[in-house]
Amino acid sequence: MMTWLAVFVGGGLGSMARFGMGRLVLLLDVRGIFPWATLASNLISTAILAAFIIKWQDQFQGRDALKAFIAVGFCGGFSTFSTFSYENFLMLRSGLVGHAMANVVVSALAGILLFYIIARSA
Repeated sequence: MMTWLAVFVGGGLGSMARFGMGRLVLLLDVRGIFPWATLASNLISTAILAAFIIKWQDQFQGRDALKAFIAVGFCGGFSTFSTFSYENFLMLRSGLVGHAMANVVVSALAGILLFYIIARSA
């Protein structure tokens, strides 16, 4: 039961962080067509998950609730594939095929590269 609660709380905090990232992007006045807040949230979440899995995994042996809180809850709530998909759909519907394809490629490659860099530095 504790693991379920950890996922619930982590997901809530991750979702709040995701919402805050959107507000931060608005505050910084980084507007336009490209979904910067989603990209930032997904890459930061990837970095947290990579660091957790690659560097800190041994420190969390037997602490299933804490692992679930970070990996499933927080990272799951902070990253957002559904918003990523929706924003790409909107760009495609608006005829911004190049922007949508760039977002897909940049998001996927940057996420994988970031994970690789963190894994190599371990």
